[in-house]
Amino acid sequence: MNKHLLSCDWGTSSFRLRLVNVKDHDVVGEVTSADGIGAVYNGWQEAKELDHIPRGWYYRTIISTQIKALTKQTGVDMTDVPIVVSGMASSSIGIEELPYARLPFALDGAHLGMKQYEGYPGFPHEVTLISGVRSDHDVMRGEETQLIGLGAAMDLSGRDAIFIFPGTHSKHMFVRDGRLIDFKTFMTGELFNLMANQSILKDSIDHYRQPDFDAEAAEAFRSGIRESGSGNILNALFTVRTNQLFDLLNKRENGMFLSGLLIGYEIRDLTKETNAHLVLCGGNNLYQLYKTAIEALGLAGRATIIPSEIVDRAATTGHIRIFENQHLTLNKTNL
Repeated sequence: MNKHLLSCDWGTSSFRLRLVNVKDHDVVGEVTSADGIGAVYNGWQEAKELDHIPRGWYYRTIISTQIKALTKQTGVDMTDVPIVVSGMASSSIGIEELPYARLPFALDGAHLGMKQYEGYPGFPHEVTLISGVRSDHDVMRGEETQLIGLGAAMDLSGRDAIFIFPGTHSKHMFVRDGRLIDFKTFMTGELFNLMANQSILKDSIDHYRQPDFDAEAAEAFRSGIRESGSGNILNALFTVRTNQLFDLLNKRENGMFLSGLLIGYEIRDLTKETNAHLVLCGGNNLYQLYKTAIEALGLAGRATIIPSEIVDRAATTGHIRIFENQHLTLNKTNL
């Protein structure tokens, strides 16, 4: 088996490629770009109309460009190094649409949908494309590989756990006996952006930035969390407007109040899950906010905080585990 693996996390708006050592999981090098699946799909649509360029070939050129950059950065010959790709690359706008895997599935990735493509002259890389996961009411693509990576580092046998992944679309993943049995998506971050930039509330708050979380900001955030338990969210949102009209909070504090209100509604949902251990997966600028919400709602005693550096590498660890477990059993086709 090749000593290296290329780990590709291809989201809607971003692209990340890492060269990793399979034996010790060390990241040898990394490149990122704004060539997300959304932009690449639009580019292919234009190229297809003009030059009838095949879809697989076009997406391969994007990957090849990043491999060349990674080769220059690391000095490692990438010829024949296999690639594992997760995220939106297996969606309807990706390399090829793969059906979602169904719940439940084991955290070794054995139940994920995958497709493997052989390398060929001009692109000497075997590609393993990973599907997303669906339940009867929800879908995700990408977070499941992070969960597999984290599951490899934690002993989850005999325990119920809920993994919390903050983000534009936050995920709460319910794990029992080493299997994902359910998950929920919360549009918390997207709703904040809509309220802050396109609603009547936009003139009542400062645009959201990485908070310095001083005492005033923290108290405004906690005030929003408390308000999240007082009634209907549609009514509660308008209090952001009256906070500013009645000079109760300045615009910066009011932005933190809105954030606390929305995150409070999301995390408050977990107070009903009394038997599960909570695992907050840090790694982005929302980590401190979610940690504060968990503490404010009295959930810290049954919560574990995963350090950001572990979460940051979780998808790559998941790719390695999936590749090692599935490599010999996948059917090969031509990309």
